[in-house]
Amino acid sequence: MILVKGAWSSASDSVTPVPEGGNVTDNVFSNQYFGMSYALPADWEEKYKGPPPSDSGRYVLVQLRPADTFKGADRGTILVTAQDLFFTPLPAANAVELINYSKDHLQADYKVELPPTQTKIAERPFTFFGYWSPVAQLHWYVLATEMRCHAVEFVLTSRDTKLLENLVLDLNKMKLPAEAGAAAGTGGGAVPMCIKDYARDENVIARVDPVFSERRFNPVPVRIIIDKEGKVKHIHFLSAFPEQAKAITDALKQWKFKRYLRDGKPVEVETGIMFGRAAYSTTRAAGGGATD
Repeated sequence: MILVKGAWSSASDSVTPVPEGGNVTDNVFSNQYFGMSYALPADWEEKYKGPPPSDSGRYVLVQLRPADTFKGADRGTILVTAQDLFFTPLPAANAVELINYSKDHLQADYKVELPPTQTKIAERPFTFFGYWSPVAQLHWYVLATEMRCHAVEFVLTSRDTKLLENLVLDLNKMKLPAEAGAAAGTGGGAVPMCIKDYARDENVIARVDPVFSERRFNPVPVRIIIDKEGKVKHIHFLSAFPEQAKAITDALKQWKFKRYLRDGKPVEVETGIMFGRAAYSTTRAAGGGATD
């Protein structure tokens, strides 16, 4: 059997944090890109790493489950995901709209148990939603907020609603960035401002198209960070073949953008660009501001 690696996530440097770069160390899950940390509940563990990001910007940040030492009567799971709002195929511009879409499109076998409501977790705004399967007798509690133009969801699953309630309370021990919000997590401060479609023609001073050595038909979603002078300083490929990543990197390093101003001062910007053939359209805006 010969295994051939296909499109994969990669970055132009190994220093700048990326969404999939989180890990569990000493029973604490930390993700530097999102600026979050979460101490695992007692007797819980990460057994398996998640898959690479999808070409629609869906990440599995961490999957947690009770360890063998867990003493509870019923077990459960904790799944932390992130949906890149630059590339989502869903008609959702923020975490609130994403939760409402999920509620409105539940399969017939699932029933709404707790309608979407606004709450606070770790002193940050979240949207909370609960549903269940009468056949499987399973309950899902979903809590979502937005960070750096990603809808970050905590999905708690168990047959035991008391366990789920305790897990929700335990989430209050998390550390989250100040910019996190159910409809307002657009970066800024210590991280770049994230602005959807910033690579529009009116913001690009110089552009070079990538030259591909092979014809492929996969979508290539790319997040870039533009420095205060308008140059591309970091390139993150959510899914790309190596030759595609090289060609796009060579091109993007020659791009030049207008500076983005906030309160009259230039700041770094993070935005997304889709190369190749997109299997869906992304037309919702996620930010704005002045340029010079």
